[in-house]
Amino acid sequence: MKDYSSYRIGVLALQGAVSEHLRQIEALGAQAVAVKKVEQLDELDALILPGGESTTIGRLMRLYGFIDAIRRFSAQNKPIFGTCAGMILLAKSLENDETVHLGLMDICVQRNAFGRQTESFQTDLSVTGLAKPVPAVFIRAPFIRATTSSAVEILAEFEGHPVLAKQNHLLACAFHPELTDDPSILRLFLEMI
Repeated sequence: MKDYSSYRIGVLALQGAVSEHLRQIEALGAQAVAVKKVEQLDELDALILPGGESTTIGRLMRLYGFIDAIRRFSAQNKPIFGTCAGMILLAKSLENDETVHLGLMDICVQRNAFGRQTESFQTDLSVTGLAKPVPAVFIRAPFIRATTSSAVEILAEFEGHPVLAKQNHLLACAFHPELTDDPSILRLFLEMI
């Protein structure tokens, strides 16, 4: 297995599934950083935008100056991975919603696309580039309604809807890989560094 010990991976720690990501990063041997201040971005090789409540995370990102800071981080081609709410934060547009948070990825995302919290589910997904299916936990999950650039590569779909996509140094998924014991998706992200 590859040695990730020199990698410093940040998890935006304003709200959401932060500790689960930190644990999975450490399990792969990389350094995990809970990011609460903009200055911490300078020390990172990559950043994860966790699942949670996208409206709340977006509001806190604006309040603490993270919107422009993460855009600058992205402009350096440093990898950013958005899971669930993080996918919404990365999107250039949202279906039936004028809100744009970071606007970095050429995707249009539909929020809560699979239903409410009570309709959450787990399934195994085939992912382009991975030898075996990965477990995927969907909780009030979005999906990609449309892509607006040929640079966006769809890596996995569920029931015909794109749920994992990559665009250059950006990775976005509709599910929660950090809630499983399978590090395949995180490893895919670390390989982007």
